Amino acid sequence: MTEIHIPAREDVARVLGGMMDGATGKPLPELARLEACQVADGRLRVTLAVSSDMARQLGPTVTRAEEALSTAFAPLTASILLTAHRDAPSGPASGGTAGAAPAAPAQAAGGHRPLGGVGRKPGAGGAPAERLLPQVGAVIAVASGKGGVGKSTTAVNLAVGLGMEGLSVGLMDADVHGPSLPRMLGTAGKPEVRDGLLMPVQAWGISAMSIGMLVDETQAMIWRGPMVMGAINQLLGDVAWGDLDVLVIDMPPGTGDAQLTLAQKAVLSGAIIVSTPQDIALLDARRGIAMFEKTRVPVLGLVENMSYFCCPNCGHRTELFGHGGARDEAMRLNVPFLGEIPLLADIRMSADSGVPITIGAPESEAAQAYRMLAATVAGTIRRIGRGVRV
Repeated sequence: MTEIHIPAREDVARVLGGMMDGATGKPLPELARLEACQVADGRLRVTLAVSSDMARQLGPTVTRAEEALSTAFAPLTASILLTAHRDAPSGPASGGTAGAAPAAPAQAAGGHRPLGGVGRKPGAGGAPAERLLPQVGAVIAVASGKGGVGKSTTAVNLAVGLGMEGLSVGLMDADVHGPSLPRMLGTAGKPEVRDGLLMPVQAWGISAMSIGMLVDETQAMIWRGPMVMGAINQLLGDVAWGDLDVLVIDMPPGTGDAQLTLAQKAVLSGAIIVSTPQDIALLDARRGIAMFEKTRVPVLGLVENMSYFCCPNCGHRTELFGHGGARDEAMRLNVPFLGEIPLLADIRMSADSGVPITIGAPESEAAQAYRMLAATVAGTIRRIGRGVRV
């Protein structure tokens, strides 16, 4: 068995230092700052911070750098993500650094800014200088009509699975009142604020951001609608998401302010509905589908979670919540059925441990189900996304 050498950050920087950009004649480290490098699933993932203009020019150099890294650290396969930063806001940011305490409502077009002093550069008259998520190919919402159906676990493993399909992926936690991504991704500490923008946390090959990364996990977010919508706006526009093939948004349960904020801003490319098989869950799933249809967001399909349970001792299959309800509902509503996810203790334990099961147990039945879901969704993203890698 070939032993895989895990390269140090200095080793990666040394290889990048030998790459010359043909257009400028400068070495790559003078044009792009090495932010992160990590190894997962046989891949070396390197994140470089560049300006927006430079990101569009460095394509050929980045391709050669990926080849050089793959050669230097074989058998690892290298991939480079360019995180393009916006210009810093003019004047001091209001409210200081991002933190737990809600900030006072901003004036004029700024609206509520509960995450504190991070912000995008304003345009004339206080209007945003650019539209939200200009460098994201597709934005996919993972939603449910009610809580407790495994939506967040599905969103996490879908996002990681999409990364394993070769896409550059962001994962945003829009559940302001019950953020769970920090625990499920195993992240700790607050994200960095750089040039007035929050930097996404890198975990398991994806970029992630959650309000749970900014507050203590035991703190209750007692916010009304305007504060919730303000937080959603900031998670979309005041985070340096950079150049992504897809941003997966873990939606809160129900059909409330967060869903309407995202849908009415027309940033969603599509929605995936997660439900368990029983009728009571499907009733709420129908409401979620109806909401997205009314806001003209395409429903990409239904996922049946907790579809069946297999005894780990004898292998006997039990359909605790029934079976096939989501498939039948998808046929009735004429939307795609995206697959079945089993009910397994390993899925719960992986979420609690902070290691998604697609990473921690890639050969398991659950991981294979999530990978099949990711492969199906990746095909859809490649059709609807702008500039998504094939």
